[in-house]
Amino acid sequence: MKHLAEYRDGETARRLAARIAAIVTRPWAIMEVWGGQTHSIIRNALDQLLPPDVELIHGPGCPVCVTPLEMIDRALAIAALPGTIFCSFGDMLRVPGSHGDLLGVKAAGGDVRVVYSPLDALELARRHPDREVVFFAIGFETTAPANAMAVRLAERGGVKNFSVLVSHVLVPPAIAAVMESPGNRVEAFLAAGHVCSVMGTLQYPPLCDRYRVPIVVTGFEPLDLLEGIRRTVVQLEAGKHELENAYPRVVTKEGNAIAKGVIAEVFEPCDRTWRGIGTIPASGWKLADRYAPFDAERRFAVEGIVTAESPLCRAGDVLRGAIKPNACPAFGRECTPRTPLGATMVSGEGACAAYYHAGRFAATRQGNADER
Repeated sequence: MKHLAEYRDGETARRLAARIAAIVTRPWAIMEVWGGQTHSIIRNALDQLLPPDVELIHGPGCPVCVTPLEMIDRALAIAALPGTIFCSFGDMLRVPGSHGDLLGVKAAGGDVRVVYSPLDALELARRHPDREVVFFAIGFETTAPANAMAVRLAERGGVKNFSVLVSHVLVPPAIAAVMESPGNRVEAFLAAGHVCSVMGTLQYPPLCDRYRVPIVVTGFEPLDLLEGIRRTVVQLEAGKHELENAYPRVVTKEGNAIAKGVIAEVFEPCDRTWRGIGTIPASGWKLADRYAPFDAERRFAVEGIVTAESPLCRAGDVLRGAIKPNACPAFGRECTPRTPLGATMVSGEGACAAYYHAGRFAATRQGNADER
């Protein structure tokens, strides 16, 4: 706790906020990409500590939230099959599909299990050779190395009853999609430190140049975020658009070579649909041809699923940064953590969940994009 406290000191946070206020001369809109950053910002009221001219827009970096509805429905269909053990991280169990969730499948008799690693699912497959074991492999670049390793170990160990339902998405194409979206107001980005710890930072300078936006890599503690915001505002005020690493204790330019190597072996780029956003070209990974036998979509032939989103849910607008969660008419009413309409209210990294648990039911001090 000693080292965590170093990055949570209230007096230092107030000084950083004062330094930011001293250099701001006009309004700026900054997007924190990752849901974990959003939760830290809202939990610690950092957005209320900042000067009014600095608006934080919440980005699409919540892996549970952006997993497309059709993928959730495929997971439900596979999990309900007899003879199948369906494995997932716990935060996926209550994500609503078109007609129910994984917890409902479990309650109806499906063998749905929470695991802490894809290697746990692989071990289940070894112990139950008469069952099909499927792991729900979702996430951004951070979870990809472990998922890739599980598939590689299954292939090398001849574990033929193991497969993965893959829905991996990538941060850099999402930043490009935000910048190219109609009505975009984002002028700078706080990039996610744990993603960059895996992939490095080499993908970001071209985005800075193409869209003329600063991108600053930060951690998730309050002082990490405030320092990242300070550096971002300094660049904006100076008219610069560069990549800065404000998280050097974790992030290097090259990233983790071993992790990137196993990703490159097992996965290949593909277009991906993002829930509430749509298809973003080359924004995801799928299994490479060598590992196609471990693709649960192919193994179980769960194509042709017709999806149906709740007409009340505006999670897509939240994920695009178009509105704050409390601008959705269903927020805190029809949509709560007990009765979620969208994944942003379920996930531990969802913006709607962050606002709900912090009691942010009224419009925020900085307002909502569609009110301006």
